[in-house]
Amino acid sequence: MRKFLVFVGLLLLLTTAGLFAQTTGAAQKPYIDFGNTAWLIVATAFVLLMTIPGLAFFYGGLVRRKNVLSVLMQCIIITAVVSLQWFMFGYSLAFGSSSGALAPFIGGFKWAFMNGIGINDPSPYFISQSAARVPHLVFALFQCMFAVITPALIAGAFAERLKFSAFLLITILWSTLVYDPIAHWVWSADGWLAHLGALDFAGGTVVHMNSGIAALVAALVLGKRRHYKGHATPPHNIPFVVLGAALLWFGWFGFNAGSGVAADGLAGSAFLTTHVATSAAVVMWVIMDWIFNGKPTVLGAATGAVAGLVAITPASGFVTLGGAIVTGLVVSIVCWWMVSVVKKKFGYDDALDAFGVHGVGGAWGALATGLFAAPVIQSAGVGVFYGNAKQILFQFADIGATLVWSFVVTWIIFKVVDLLVGLKPSEAEEEIGLDLTDHNEKAYTVID
Repeated sequence: MRKFLVFVGLLLLLTTAGLFAQTTGAAQKPYIDFGNTAWLIVATAFVLLMTIPGLAFFYGGLVRRKNVLSVLMQCIIITAVVSLQWFMFGYSLAFGSSSGALAPFIGGFKWAFMNGIGINDPSPYFISQSAARVPHLVFALFQCMFAVITPALIAGAFAERLKFSAFLLITILWSTLVYDPIAHWVWSADGWLAHLGALDFAGGTVVHMNSGIAALVAALVLGKRRHYKGHATPPHNIPFVVLGAALLWFGWFGFNAGSGVAADGLAGSAFLTTHVATSAAVVMWVIMDWIFNGKPTVLGAATGAVAGLVAITPASGFVTLGGAIVTGLVVSIVCWWMVSVVKKKFGYDDALDAFGVHGVGGAWGALATGLFAAPVIQSAGVGVFYGNAKQILFQFADIGATLVWSFVVTWIIFKVVDLLVGLKPSEAEEEIGLDLTDHNEKAYTVID
């Protein structure tokens, strides 16, 4: 009996010492949490799925059959090219530090080629000071998938009428000169919009509004497609569109719920609000179609899903269930009006409605975050309806800065690339289709 009591006493002593060491040591030396790491690795794979095959099928189904391969190729090559850019220097520019007056606006090259980052070094970026951390390399890879999908979204505007060589050059320049700086402003520890207090949980302005504004610039600079009649070209494969939308919906759970960088209650809340807002947006878009066009359409339901996902992206980690539902309902009304009324009125050829859905939906999502951010979700995020009226001003600052930088720099990039290699294929090449003229391939070998 005595030996047993001595054994229990020693066990309790060792356990207490271990707990004390963990408690006191955690404040001095951050640790790697295996559960958080596993979740972020899975979330990273989810976000990759959004670009290929999710966005590839969604956009590929919307274009004409003679251009479907060009869209698939754009999504694949963006994944490869932007990933290389990101790990060579893009991540360091977006999340790294620079000195002096540049620090709030752009990072440096300290982490270029992942220099100085060991495989067990914890990421300096996390939501809570008390949160367990993930490996820095895993965080960088997660953010890489955001950097990949953002320029891919722009392809919805210039589909069917941009040369592949110009597309490659624009992608590299845009990722470096537009995406990386804006990501730094909003998400970096040094970023001026982050210091101001702007809220963007997973990329409403950084990803969606940013790409949407660039899409509008692309449509304006390139002009209309040949034979454009002022309305959407009938999709060549609506089942592709639905498949792509479903994969986007699935992958978006990693996009939003992974942005808390932990497998915790905040991730669960972001997961829930993402799903509910998207569901509300689908229902509202179908209702809008039914009322104004006479029939509920499959294409409308798929588009509504994407609009809802876009709008809830910045708000997912800040709003309650009610805020998510309102965000989803309103975004479908606003985006439906943009793509069905405004685009027709002004006559610009945003081929796949990248601006109408991502640009406008992202802006609404940023404003909705400022309105509905609830302290019960995050104490750091308090919106207008919970007593913090000035939050909406911070959101407007985020929207305005993103709009101006993305519009101006994208315009310059397109003009420079036009001088260097030209933007548009010849009329004959556009008529034949980019699948053959750019890639010498056909998506379908059987004529139906």
